[in-house]
Amino acid sequence: MELICVRHGRTAWNARRAFQGQTDVPLDDEGRAQAVALAALLRRERIDAAVSSDLVRASETARIVLGPRTVALRLDPDLREMDFGAWEGLTWDEIRAATPEIERGGETTVEQYAPPGGETFDTLCARVGRAVERAIAEVAEDGVVVAATHAGPLHALLRVLLRDDAPLRVRFATASVTRFRRVEGVWRLARLNQTALHGS
Repeated sequence: MELICVRHGRTAWNARRAFQGQTDVPLDDEGRAQAVALAALLRRERIDAAVSSDLVRASETARIVLGPRTVALRLDPDLREMDFGAWEGLTWDEIRAATPEIERGGETTVEQYAPPGGETFDTLCARVGRAVERAIAEVAEDGVVVAATHAGPLHALLRVLLRDDAPLRVRFATASVTRFRRVEGVWRLARLNQTALHGS
């Protein structure tokens, strides 16, 4: 089984590096162009099922990636970005200025976040885990599922699927692909943060 996880294309908030969380910000023109490039990268991929966060930046990216395929896109709120509460709309520098105790961390230390009025990383992991279980139940053991989501849930998947509490310090690029493969019941990371532009 393969799980192809796609991070949504760029938005205006991404461009100014503001935390979006569950604020429903659409793709900007660059984000749509990124999604088109990603669709070209994945055009030869077999896709048996497709699921997306119900936030428009993810669902629009998913629809562009699926293109003319007849695979139905199912929306799942459990694939939404982490709820950042009072942090939504703020940049990391603004958050750090207001919350000096997180100075020791960084933008990729999502497991340490405790945004006022938001959710914890453990809560995020639990709901993302539920979403993945539903998605993979839709296909056979050799099936391929595409999941369009956000950076926070991608961090959560590294923990949930790889069962490793040691976080990878990665900044997930917009319109990037991270692949997981399950062989004999064990999930492994097959590709991390690949983009159409760099193929990395």
